[in-house]
Amino acid sequence: MIQRVETPGAVYIHIPFCTNKCHYCDFNSYVLKGQPVMDYLDALEREMERTVRLVPPRTIETIFVGGGTPTVLLPDQMASFLQRVRAYFPDRSAQLEFSMEANPGTTDKEKLQAMKEGGVNRISFGVQSFDNALLEGIGRIHNTDDVYRSIDNARSVGFTNMSIDLMFGLPRQTVAIMHDTLDKALELGLPHYSIYSLKVEENTLFHTLYHKNQLPLPDEEEELDMFLLIMERLKQAGYQQYEISNFAKPGYESRHNSMYWLNRSYYGIGAGAHGYMHGRRHVNIKGVQPYIDATRSGLPQLEQHEISEQEAMEDFMMVGLRLLRGVNRADFNRQFGTELEAVFGSEIDRLTARKLLEPTLEGYRLSERGVLLGNEVFAEFLSAETV
Repeated sequence: MIQRVETPGAVYIHIPFCTNKCHYCDFNSYVLKGQPVMDYLDALEREMERTVRLVPPRTIETIFVGGGTPTVLLPDQMASFLQRVRAYFPDRSAQLEFSMEANPGTTDKEKLQAMKEGGVNRISFGVQSFDNALLEGIGRIHNTDDVYRSIDNARSVGFTNMSIDLMFGLPRQTVAIMHDTLDKALELGLPHYSIYSLKVEENTLFHTLYHKNQLPLPDEEEELDMFLLIMERLKQAGYQQYEISNFAKPGYESRHNSMYWLNRSYYGIGAGAHGYMHGRRHVNIKGVQPYIDATRSGLPQLEQHEISEQEAMEDFMMVGLRLLRGVNRADFNRQFGTELEAVFGSEIDRLTARKLLEPTLEGYRLSERGVLLGNEVFAEFLSAETV
């Protein structure tokens, strides 16, 4: 299995601090006030040093800094952090994609300049909506003016590769509100948009409200209408839907996220970060101080396990089919040394008969109907008996 020997060419680094906790968020994040930020950056350095000593990197193709909100770091903290990343991952592709998540309202010009000088060349802004009442209702602290100001600031210091995240299926959101948000988003003329449906996750305020019957969500039909509208509007505007939730102008697809969707190896650094190296997945200790303490004596891993060949094959199908070009049988053969149909023939036949999958010259992809029912498709492979 190729993952057992593949050295990662992708790096994920987690900054767990936020200005506040959004009502829908179950990510490993903590309100910034009173947090030991510099101690945390020191701990990241210790983990990077140990990690690259144990698994020396090849040429790094993508780096992604997520959170939390990485842009809550002050400009001098940001410069210090990025200097350390450069030190431990110095061998970088000339086409390196170096992405950082940002919250509108936390990106003044000085900070953006520190990001640019530190090597960041792609920013993903967590916008979620262009409706201020909706933003307030989901616990965001920015408003639409902050969005415009942040993007103007980023352009003024030279960033051109930018994306925004939007959400649909939010409480009290309607198709008309979604239409207006898409108008405003597309007017920005950005090269990439990520648009996700709300999932009510455990350990969130929304989860509590949902079980008290106090979360006024759109019904399934209205949510489906929003998704159909999103796909149609982005297509009309010249964006390719290259993954279920992601749309890009040619050449601006997220190469880092594609590493996940192609089931490739990657480093996972930071509190609560996940990594996949040499056929083993790991997750780090989540709490800020416990993570810091753990890095003083070794790798700060909470747990790790070896991926069986069956699990890796199932992962290949489930994440690969999120890409609208689908899965490639030659890639499957290269990774596992066997034919795709020999392992998943019956599942493929069932899904093809239900018109959820369709064959391509290279393999299989979701049909138009399958894109709308992706979770049903993925579940088929999760329960599959491989041979």
